[in-house]
Amino acid sequence: MSDSVRFVVQKADLQEKITIHNQSKDHINKSLEDINLDDDTLLVDKTKEPNDLKDTKKSLTREILALYEEDLGQKGKLQKLLHNVGSYSAAFPGASTIKTSHNSKVASLGTIAGVYLPCLQNIFGVIFFIRLSWVVGTAGVLHSFTIVFICCCCTMLTSISMSAIATNGVVPAGGSYFMISRSLGPEFGGAVGILFYLGTSFASAMYILGAVEILLTYITPQISLFDDGQSTGGVQSTAMLNNMRVYGTALVVLLGGLVFIGVKYVNKCAFLFLACVLLSILAIFIGFFTIHVRKSPSVCYLGDHLLSKSSYKVCSKNDSLLLSIYEKTVPSYLFYNLSNTQVVKAMPGISSIFYEQLWSNYRKAGQVKQGVTGFPGEVVADITTSFTILLAIFFPSVTGIMAGSNRSGNLKNAQASIPKGTIAAVLTTSSIYLSSVLLLAATIKGDVLRDKFGESIGGSFVVSALGWPNKWMILIGSLLSTVGAGLQSLTGAPRLLQAIANDDIIVFLRIFSHVSKDGEPKRALILTLLICEIGVLIASFDSVAPIITMFFLMCYGFINFACTLQSILRLPNWRPRYRYYHWSLSLAGVLLCLFLMFVSSWYYALVAAIIAALLYKYIEYRGAVKEWGDGFSGLALSAARFSLLRLESYSPHTKNWRPQVLVLCPIEEKPNSLNSECKKVISLASQLKAGKGLTIVSTVIQQEFLDGALKHDELEEDLKKVMKEERIKGFSSVVSMPNMKDAFSQIVQTAGLGGLTPNTVLIAWPNNWKENANWCSFINTVRVVAQKKKALLVVKNPTIFPERSTREKGYIDIWWIVHDGGLMLLITFLLVHHKVWKKCSVRLFTIAQISDNSLQIKKDLVDLLYNLRLTAEIEVIEMEDSDISAYTYERTLKAEQRRELMNKMNLSRRANKLQAQMILDNSHVSKSHEVSSDESCTKNAEMLKFELDNLSSKTPQKPNESNVRRMDTAIKLNKLVVEKSQNARLVLINLPLPSADTKQDMYMEFIEVLTEGIGRVLLVRGSGDEVVTIYS
Repeated sequence: MSDSVRFVVQKADLQEKITIHNQSKDHINKSLEDINLDDDTLLVDKTKEPNDLKDTKKSLTREILALYEEDLGQKGKLQKLLHNVGSYSAAFPGASTIKTSHNSKVASLGTIAGVYLPCLQNIFGVIFFIRLSWVVGTAGVLHSFTIVFICCCCTMLTSISMSAIATNGVVPAGGSYFMISRSLGPEFGGAVGILFYLGTSFASAMYILGAVEILLTYITPQISLFDDGQSTGGVQSTAMLNNMRVYGTALVVLLGGLVFIGVKYVNKCAFLFLACVLLSILAIFIGFFTIHVRKSPSVCYLGDHLLSKSSYKVCSKNDSLLLSIYEKTVPSYLFYNLSNTQVVKAMPGISSIFYEQLWSNYRKAGQVKQGVTGFPGEVVADITTSFTILLAIFFPSVTGIMAGSNRSGNLKNAQASIPKGTIAAVLTTSSIYLSSVLLLAATIKGDVLRDKFGESIGGSFVVSALGWPNKWMILIGSLLSTVGAGLQSLTGAPRLLQAIANDDIIVFLRIFSHVSKDGEPKRALILTLLICEIGVLIASFDSVAPIITMFFLMCYGFINFACTLQSILRLPNWRPRYRYYHWSLSLAGVLLCLFLMFVSSWYYALVAAIIAALLYKYIEYRGAVKEWGDGFSGLALSAARFSLLRLESYSPHTKNWRPQVLVLCPIEEKPNSLNSECKKVISLASQLKAGKGLTIVSTVIQQEFLDGALKHDELEEDLKKVMKEERIKGFSSVVSMPNMKDAFSQIVQTAGLGGLTPNTVLIAWPNNWKENANWCSFINTVRVVAQKKKALLVVKNPTIFPERSTREKGYIDIWWIVHDGGLMLLITFLLVHHKVWKKCSVRLFTIAQISDNSLQIKKDLVDLLYNLRLTAEIEVIEMEDSDISAYTYERTLKAEQRRELMNKMNLSRRANKLQAQMILDNSHVSKSHEVSSDESCTKNAEMLKFELDNLSSKTPQKPNESNVRRMDTAIKLNKLVVEKSQNARLVLINLPLPSADTKQDMYMEFIEVLTEGIGRVLLVRGSGDEVVTIYS
């Protein structure tokens, strides 16, 4: 803003011009706060009440943008919208958020700390430590590598789909549930959300069972209550299962109590647990390459049967303990006599044993070798194994990819951090898993790998014996990391349930929407602990893992399906910042998830599907009144009868809003044929087809239908031909009616059917409005469109708009003055996706008023466009002067002079005849139209032109003050637009609403002045509804 800021304050007939000198932009607000209106003067009064200050600023705003006074009163200032969006926070209001709300440390996490590391912590878990080696030994290198690769591919494809959804707007609390429910609707969202919640709750049970197994089997077997875990090698006998239940229940109570009273301590310990995971994995990988120079554990064989460490004292046939075990039965004693014992290194280091383990060795329970039943004292399979069973057991080890998206509210730049951090974590963990498969097979003998509980090496799990510098590094690290993962699951699951309950789509869960004073969902935590206890009572780790697999696979499948649906439909709101996705990848993710579900355990898959179907039907039966702009509602817009009936009951959500365009097409009056303007307007409608909305092209023949039915059909065929040339898929309509104004009004009110009703009207500006009366029907159309709450696009100078074959280069300029629900942004987004405008860049201009902080406005605009996933250059234009110039008075007086002559002239006989005819024509106008119509609409434009040319002008004593202010706004805005956008290929600017106290021809003058000297102009007026959203 310039060093001198001028403004005008008017009171009664007195007009005082006040100049504040040497005021910088930073002091404008300060100056405004000191302004107080007295009778006829301006006084400085720092004790002025805040309400009066607001009124003063508001009056100054109205002075500067008087032309948009009606819109500012109805829709509010654009700056208010920007401020609200800029101050938005998506963080879930948990305890930590509430207690630190006074701090400025919000949304401070970057990609590494906010996404990458949490994902690593949630993906790496107990399965890596206590089951991966067993999977490799049982399935062999080829099968185990395939298992791990398929699971990693599933999570990678899901991560890509999730990145697209997560960067398509803000993802608040709820994570994956929010993504699915807002993409597929409340029925699918509620059903899959509950399954995901159950999966997360059972995951906490799996981690607890894993921790108990590590504790009782490998660290302190002597504390076993029902059996000595060391003596049985950890084999899950009935006694050991009871141990798991007792100690598991105790751990559930302990961890639940910690979460219940100290969530903030859980969050603080997260990095400690993560450090344990990373250090343990590092120790294992060091062990791969150093075991050959360290003392490797030894194992004992009798023939080719691997012996348990507890079955002998010395690996020799002379060992009395070994003999006592084998002499109990004839077959075992015979095998004992025919076989010799040998001591073998369990871990010879990276060597050729890799090739010995390429193939699978699936066994049934009780077998020591494939097809060979083992004897007592030997290491035998505790469960029957197969490719599908191992797949179901291993899959939970690759879950946890949602950790970053669940923290979106705490990220500095969620839309950049979530894709990078999540995919980097998946790549990291996948690389470690796949390389571990190869290194385990190359380092450890196959029989030892198949020793699930480490019986042959003294009751330690296999990778702990491999670890560097000793096994305790792995044992303690794996125990702490497993406990940490259980704590994270018990912390996250209640929040997920609370988010579902808070949406109120499942009535019986409503009680769990309650949060405590510190913002914690403690009721949901209690239910989570009960579900976790059910998993603990199952007791078998290998039985719980497949249940978790089903729940997570269903959740991941629907995330991929949501991305597939959104990508194929190409909804206008589908604008992910993450570009490296494709619907085919998401579809592959859907199919892979279905494949894994039914291959790993078809009966578990059926149970999960039945539960989901029952929940879906329950939510549908109860009536899911939530409307979140889901993809199925978008799909319904292009469906037939069922979808029409479905859509008719509610308005489309912001995310599903797309321009359903009604094109009101002008024709040549005398020949009743399409003119060049009509074809260019239809061409512009075709350039908006990226919105995937309905298009209806309609025109009017000014005659009775029965007088020209043949011409009516010919004109409709012409419309269809032009629409086909412009590749518009839509409908055409021709209306025959004597009165043009009535015709357009009827079309706007009645066009469409059900959910396929036009919400946007596209019409050309009547360029020759001063020579005829077509401006009457235009203004009437503007008022009807506004009353029907539809959007309006007015094409100024349509004949110079580009055709479909043209390729424009340059700028599309948006002059965003009044908040229009984001319509201008959406229209521009649709245009630049058409080949005509694809090479054009977008510039966004907005007006800073005296009371505004232009720097903050620009910052808020940058944030808004970023959240909307739109790209544009931004410039904030500051209105330097609000003095009314002599030129403004001249233009206003000239327009009013024209109107005065029209009202005062004496009509000739010819005019009387014409007036009588027009009175008959206007007899069809409804009373509401008569009230809003100006009396000048009944004057003959040709007679008016004759009078203007022959009568001397009579200047009014004083111009209308309202007209002067509106003309002043139009002139100043026009000056700015011409200066900044002279060479723009297209200019979009807000279309003001005709004011109730403004004569209709004066309104036309204002718009002419506003757009004077500009080439292609698209005047845009929103419907009052939001058409773009920052949400996913």
